[in-house]
Amino acid sequence: MNRSFTQERVVRRGSPTGVHLPSGMKKIHVRDYLQLTKPGINLSNLLACFVGYWLAGSARFDAVLAVTLLGTAFVIAGSCALNNYIDRDIDPRMERTRDRAIPAGRISPREAIWIGFVCTGLGLGILFVGVNSVTGWLAAGGAVIYVGLYSLWLKRVSVYNTVAGSVSGAIPPLIGWAAATGGLDAAAWSLFILIFAWQPPHFFALAMLKSREYQEAGVPMLPVVKGFQETKEQMIFWVAFLLPVSLYLHAAGMVENGYLIPACLLGGTYLVLSAFGFFTRDLEGWTRWMFRYSLLYLTVMLAAMILFAAGV
Repeated sequence: MNRSFTQERVVRRGSPTGVHLPSGMKKIHVRDYLQLTKPGINLSNLLACFVGYWLAGSARFDAVLAVTLLGTAFVIAGSCALNNYIDRDIDPRMERTRDRAIPAGRISPREAIWIGFVCTGLGLGILFVGVNSVTGWLAAGGAVIYVGLYSLWLKRVSVYNTVAGSVSGAIPPLIGWAAATGGLDAAAWSLFILIFAWQPPHFFALAMLKSREYQEAGVPMLPVVKGFQETKEQMIFWVAFLLPVSLYLHAAGMVENGYLIPACLLGGTYLVLSAFGFFTRDLEGWTRWMFRYSLLYLTVMLAAMILFAAGV
C-alpha cells in the first residue's frame, strides 16, 4: 500500500480569533470549543432528526420541532466532547486527529469532560421537560451507546465498533419521530434502519483510506483486522441493503411518488460504484469516491424525504 493512500492532508488553521483575558489567564478560542463538539456530525444528525419529525408530523414547523432540535443538539455536542476526552490517548497517534484541541493542548481534558457532561445533561433536560420522555430516553440511550459502548469499549477491542456507532448514529430520526407523535411505529424504525445501514459503508471507506493510521493507533477497524477484500464485501452488502429499505418509505406511505426517482438513481449508482471496487486497480481513487458519494447519497436522500414528504 503506498504512503499517499494512508495519509490525509492536514489543514493547518491560522490562529483562530480568541477572547483576550487579563494577564495570567488562558486565551479562550471559541473555535476550539466548537470543534470539541464536532459540529459537522452534529448538523448531519440534526438533519436526520428533522426528517424524522417532518415525516411523522405532516411536514410542519412549530415550537416542538425547535425545542427537539435544540435538546438533541446539546446531547450530541456533549457526547462528542466526551468522545474527544476518551480518545485523548488515540488522537495524538493519528495524523487526521492530532491537531484536535485536546491532543494539541488547547483544551484540557478536565474542561472537555465538564463540557461533555454539562451539554449532555442540559440537552436531556430540554427533551424530557420540553418535549416528552420518549425523546429523552432515546437521546440518553444514544449517548450511552456512543460514549460507553462505542468510545470506551468496542472502538478499542473489536471490529464491530462500527456497528455500535451506527446504532447511536441512527437514533436522531427516532427522536424526531417521537417528538411529533409521542411514540414509535414501524415507519419510524424503517428510518432508523436506513440511517443505520448507511453508516458501515461510509465508515469502512474512511477506515480503508486511513488504515495505516488506525493500525498505528491500535484501533481494530475492519480493513486493519480482516483486510480490504472482506471490507469491500461488507460494503457492497450494506449498500445493496440500503436500496430496498429506502424504497420501503414509499411503500409505507411516508413519501410521494417523486421520491422514487432520486431513491432509485442514488441507490443504483451507489451499488454500481460498490461493485466497481472488485475490479478497479485504482483502489485509492475508488475508496475516495465511495466516501464522498456516501455523503452525497445521505444528503440528497434526506432532502428528497423532506421535499416529497406525504402531505406537503
